[in-house]
Amino acid sequence: MLNKLTAVSQKLGPGLRQVLGNLAWLVTDQILQMALGLFVGVWVARYLGPEQFGVLNYAIAFVSLFASVATMGLGTLVVRDIARNPECKQETLGTAFALQFIGGIFTLLLTVTVISVLNPNDSLTRWLVGIVAAGTIFQSFETINFWFQSQVQSKYTVLAKNCVSLLIAGVRIGLIQLDAPLIAFAWVRLGEMALGAIVLTFVYQSKGNDFKLWRVSWARGKELLRESWPLVLSSLAVFIYSKIDQIMLGSLNKTELGYYAVAVKLSEICDFLPMIIASSIFPKLAQLREKNYAEYLKKFQIYSDTMLLLWLGVAMPISLLAPFIVQTLYGPRYAASAGVLSVYVWAQFGSNFGIARNTYFALEGQLRYGLYLTVVGSIFNIVLNSLLIPRYGALGATVATLMTYFYVIILVNFLIKELRPFGNLILNSLNLFKAASRLLGLIR
Repeated sequence: MLNKLTAVSQKLGPGLRQVLGNLAWLVTDQILQMALGLFVGVWVARYLGPEQFGVLNYAIAFVSLFASVATMGLGTLVVRDIARNPECKQETLGTAFALQFIGGIFTLLLTVTVISVLNPNDSLTRWLVGIVAAGTIFQSFETINFWFQSQVQSKYTVLAKNCVSLLIAGVRIGLIQLDAPLIAFAWVRLGEMALGAIVLTFVYQSKGNDFKLWRVSWARGKELLRESWPLVLSSLAVFIYSKIDQIMLGSLNKTELGYYAVAVKLSEICDFLPMIIASSIFPKLAQLREKNYAEYLKKFQIYSDTMLLLWLGVAMPISLLAPFIVQTLYGPRYAASAGVLSVYVWAQFGSNFGIARNTYFALEGQLRYGLYLTVVGSIFNIVLNSLLIPRYGALGATVATLMTYFYVIILVNFLIKELRPFGNLILNSLNLFKAASRLLGLIR
C-alpha cells in the first residue's frame, strides 16, 4: 500500500504535491477542530440546555452580522497579491493588519451600540454581544495566516491553532464542572481569540519573519479598500441571509433557536472542507490563469466536481441518520432538532458552490456580482423568514434558507449572461460519472 501511494505521489507535479500537502495539513487541523468542537460543543449544549444555548447563539449570530467590517474582505486579496508579487509582502501585510485592527474596533463599537438600542432591558444579551464582539479586534492577526496561505505553508498555523484549541477545550470542560454561568463561556470565546493572536505572532517570528519590517501604506490601503469594498458588502449580505434566520428566530423564541442552532452546527460540521480546498488551490489557480487559461478552466471544472461530490457525500448520510445523530449526541431535550437537521443539511450546496463561485469571481474580476447577488439574497431571505418563521418556527427558517441558496447560488447563474460559464461548470458536474472520472484522471 505504501509503495502504491509513493508511486502515485511521484506522478504528480511539484505544484500539485505542494497543494495536496498543504491540504493534508488543513484537513488534519479541521478534523481535530471538528472533533474538539463536536465533543466539547455537545457537552456545552447539554449543560446549558436549549434556552441558554439559544441565547448564546443569538449573541454569536448578532456579532456575525457585523464581522465583515472587521475582516474588510482582505483575505483573498492579500493571498492573491503576495502569490503574484512576493516583493509586496511587507507593505501588503502591514497595511492589511492596520485596516483589520481599525475594523475590529469599529465593529465592537457598532455592535454594542446597536444591541443596546434593540435590547435596552436585556443586560445579559448586551454583555454577551459585547464580549463576543471584542474578539473581532484580534481577527486582525489573521493577516499572519494570509501570509502562510500565500506560501502554501499552512502547517505552521495549523499547529499553532491546535495548541490553542486543546487548551480552550480544557477550559470549557472545567467551566462545566464548576457549574459556571452562561457569560463565562463568552469570556472563554474572547480569550481563545486573544490567545490565538499571541500564538500566531510567535509562529510568524519563529519562521524568520519580522513584524518590524511591516509597513503601513495608506495609499496601498486605499487600493485594497477600493477593490475589497464589494467583498465587505458581499460578506455582510452573506451573513445577513445566513444568520438573520437565527436572529429573527431568537427574537421570538430562544428555545426554538437552541433547537435550530444544533441542526445548523451539525449540518456545517464539514464546512471546513470547501474552505480549506479553496484556500489551498487559490494561489495555484491564480498563477495558472496567468499562464494557461485553457488549463485553468479544466482545473476549475475539477474544482466544481469536487464541491458537488463533497456535498452529496456529506448531506445524504446526515439526512438519513438525523434522529439517531441528535439523540446520541445531544440527548432527548434536543429531539426537535432532528427534523430540522434532516432538511437543513441539504442547504450545504450553498456553502460548497458559494465558496467556489467567490473564488471564480476573485480570479475573473467579477466581484461586483458577488455584492449584487448577496444583497438580493439577503432581501429574499428576510422576506421568506418573515413569512415562514412565525408560522413554522425552526422548520420555516430551514425552508427559507434552502430556497434562498437555490436562487442565489444556482439559478441566478443561468439568468445573468456573464455568470453562465460558472453555471455550465455546475451543469457539467451534475454528470456524476464524468465528474468522478475527471477527479480520478487528476491523480493517474
